[in-house]
Amino acid sequence: MKNYTDSDYALNKYSEGIVYRFADKTVVVTLADYLAENPGKTAEDFQLLKELSDADYYESDRSAYRQSWKNVPIGALVETDACAAPSAEYAVIDEPEEIKRSKAKMNIAKGALDNLTEVQRRRYIMYHIDGLSTYKIGEIEGKDHKTIFESLHAAEKKIKKFLKNA
Repeated sequence: MKNYTDSDYALNKYSEGIVYRFADKTVVVTLADYLAENPGKTAEDFQLLKELSDADYYESDRSAYRQSWKNVPIGALVETDACAAPSAEYAVIDEPEEIKRSKAKMNIAKGALDNLTEVQRRRYIMYHIDGLSTYKIGEIEGKDHKTIFESLHAAEKKIKKFLKNA
């Protein structure tokens, strides 16, 4: 017989009935209990519920394993900074200049994109971020690639003008 204390899945799988484990007790619903409570049901219905219960416990067990195998004991960490969140003082007041500059650049880039029309922004992102060609963008939008090229050119002019004034 298996050690049922280690796994809810093992407890349910190797039991004759369907097992419900609570914080303070474990309840086993046997075939006889099930048929007594549900006079219109059959042993096949009980077996189907047992299989569903086994599958549910199995998925729960696998999910817990997928998460817990990544856990590392705190003593194994070289530096405790790796497991601690920065203080609010550091995050707001003593924020490194490099992070401040990076945030400023992101705000400027967002402002430049917000300055474009919706069509220009969409095409600019497809071209520069998604790496699509003007031909592919034209194919997607049902437009000639020259129209896409002109739209991108106008978008770049707007961005340059925005950055010049920023």
